[in-house]
Amino acid sequence: MSVLFLCFILVPIVEMYILIQVGGLIGGLYTIGLVLLTALIGVTLLKRQGLSTLMTAQQKMHTGEMPVKEIAEGFMLAIAGALLLTPGFVTDTVGFILLTPFLRQYLAERLFRLWLKNTTQTQLYSQTTYYTRTDRNTGNSPFERGRGYSKDAEDVIEGEYQTLSEEKIEKK
Repeated sequence: MSVLFLCFILVPIVEMYILIQVGGLIGGLYTIGLVLLTALIGVTLLKRQGLSTLMTAQQKMHTGEMPVKEIAEGFMLAIAGALLLTPGFVTDTVGFILLTPFLRQYLAERLFRLWLKNTTQTQLYSQTTYYTRTDRNTGNSPFERGRGYSKDAEDVIEGEYQTLSEEKIEKK
C-alpha cells in the first residue's frame, strides 16, 4: 500500500479517536470551540507568514535571484493551511509545526536539497539528441534506430560530458 493511501485511512481514524477522547474530558461544545479556535489562529498566522514569504520572494526576484526557498516555503504554507482547516488536533499540530518559521525553513531546505539531488542525478543519465531527417523515404527515423537500425558513419553525434561526484552534487 502506498503511504498516501494509508494516511487517508489512518489520519481520520486517529482524529476521530482523539476528538472523542477530548470531548469526553471537556465536553462536546468545548471541543468544537477548541477546534474552531485553532483553525482561526492558524489561518491568521498563515496569512501573515504567507504575505511575508511572498514579499521575500518578490525582493529576490527584483534582485535577479530565483526564490527557490520561498517557493518551497509557500508550498509548505499551503499544506499547513489545508491541515489547519481540517478539523482535528493531529492535523492542527502538524499545521502549526509547518507554520513555525525555523522548522519550515529547515524542512524547505531539506526538501530542496532532496529535489536538487534527484534532479541532478536524472539529468546526469538522460540525454537529449536532435535529429534532422533530410529524406523522408529512407526510413532513417530515430524511432527505427531503437528497433535495431544501424546508424551510418555520418550520423555521429559529437558532444562533451562531465562526470560529477556525489560531493559536487550535494554542494549544489
